[in-house]
Amino acid sequence: MDIPLSTIAVVGLGTMGAGIAEVLARAGREVVGIDVSEAAARRAVASLAASTARSVARERITEEERRGILTRFRTFSDLQAAADADLVIEVVPESYEAKQQVVRALDGIVRPDAIIATGTNALSVTRLAADSARPERVLGLHFFNPAPAMKLVEVVSSVLTDPRAVAAVTDLTHALGKEPVAVGDRPGFVADGLLFGYLNQAAAMYESKYASREDIDAAMRLGCGLPMGPLALLDLIGVDTARTVLEAMYAESHDRLHAPAPILKQLAEAGLTGRKAGRGFYTYEAPDSAVVVADPLTPEPGGAGGAVREVVSVGVAGSGTMASGIAEVFAKAGYDVVLAARSQEKADAAKARVAASLARSVDKGRLTADARDATLARISPAGSLDAFAEVDLAVEAVAEDLEVKRQLFAALDKVCKPGAVLATTTSSLPVVACARATSRPQDVIGMHFFNPAPAMKLVEVVRTVLTGDDVHATVRAVTARIRKHPVDCGDRAGFIVNALLFPYLNNAVKMVQDHYATLDDIDAAMKLGGGYPMGPFELLDVVGLDVSLAIERVLHEEFREPGLAPAPLLEHLVAAGCLGRKTGRGFREYARR
Repeated sequence: MDIPLSTIAVVGLGTMGAGIAEVLARAGREVVGIDVSEAAARRAVASLAASTARSVARERITEEERRGILTRFRTFSDLQAAADADLVIEVVPESYEAKQQVVRALDGIVRPDAIIATGTNALSVTRLAADSARPERVLGLHFFNPAPAMKLVEVVSSVLTDPRAVAAVTDLTHALGKEPVAVGDRPGFVADGLLFGYLNQAAAMYESKYASREDIDAAMRLGCGLPMGPLALLDLIGVDTARTVLEAMYAESHDRLHAPAPILKQLAEAGLTGRKAGRGFYTYEAPDSAVVVADPLTPEPGGAGGAVREVVSVGVAGSGTMASGIAEVFAKAGYDVVLAARSQEKADAAKARVAASLARSVDKGRLTADARDATLARISPAGSLDAFAEVDLAVEAVAEDLEVKRQLFAALDKVCKPGAVLATTTSSLPVVACARATSRPQDVIGMHFFNPAPAMKLVEVVRTVLTGDDVHATVRAVTARIRKHPVDCGDRAGFIVNALLFPYLNNAVKMVQDHYATLDDIDAAMKLGGGYPMGPFELLDVVGLDVSLAIERVLHEEFREPGLAPAPLLEHLVAAGCLGRKTGRGFREYARR
């Protein structure tokens, strides 16, 4: 198999096949495009012509180079056209029957040394290879959509695959300017294996009416820096496609987290498959349009109704990074802020942290010196909660320990004036437990800021069954005034972001624990294939493995799903004191400062 892959056949000229053909032709390969539909072949040729014309207009290629690219792409309707190909990539519909038919037919057409690659993202490569007369030359080559833009390619080998075939296609992907990641044969491979479990949980969250589709999507975009929310992404991928992938994953794993949420079946069987149909979780201007239009589920402008309490002064309890960040946010927005800690010294240090943050903003030209001075002047440090006597809103940002928070709320109940709103920033503990520590549970609500508070736009507004309508409306109004985006969620473990994020992180740990893929390959796959700003292991080390483990334990305890049980590898690392960047070692080692 030590042959150059210079002539490559692409079987199936839908969106993905046409994109792969374009990548290959631009890289100098002779491309044989094959599709039983002449219309599909014409669209693929037209797409390449239009794409290369844009490249000429943008002076990325010359007209002569464009003619060469177009000449290298030829289309046919018969598989016999693949007879002289060094490599055949099939991208036919995602079903065993369709793919098996292609692989079996190619056995009698291609040369004995040719490689056959399946573009599946969910089906077993081993099963497809076993149906071939020469299974050692069959492997997976999973491009991501749109193929010309996306850098990641998963190179999937089975126990039957000849390593020389893997080496040949890996060299090819490098030559195409892509980033190959070597993975074994497992439904979803790396990127989709992690991504689709997360998407499924988001669909189930929406189906349970826990949060609106808009709030779920905004939470994951603003809280995790993702380019799209999960429900919008499901519409883009195709609800029916997502269901197929999840069915394959569940058949392999028997993990209930991979069992497709019923709403996916309901939407798919109703023909509401997402953008391509003009309607899925959202409604679109037209089929294949990206423009979302209002429908009966679209929230009314103005958000939550109800009377709003006046908030002029804010108390922030705590002396850590989160407390000082929240104090900075409120002071910047014009609120008078009392920053209280367990001692005057700690409170002064917290205000000094705010001053340092504001100074950096001035140095970067984001804030004037006058605005810095005015913001600092609004913050009054105090060594006791007694200073909260006249605040209209008290926000606690102390240790993530339920007993500590209960004691704090009992103290706030005694100190704060009647009508003051009491808020907790907890990310994983029950807000109602804090409320029950007071004599006024109707005044208690969750305001989950994200770190660093001055930069992160999201605030999860967590309402308990006891929270008053006016308190909810007040906190939403305050959140808007401090220029954050509020999302509503109920009082259950993880709220929106952590409930969707940490199972994904836990599954990534399980992949490494099972020796399925390396840390670097998984991080690369999720950044290049999923658009994540950080890979899961980069993020775990930043968050802290102990913090991550605590959140995963809370999620497992609340939902009792076996698939949410923390990965033993994570527990072992925490027990060994390897907590991430803060200790110099987590999943990776870091230089100590």
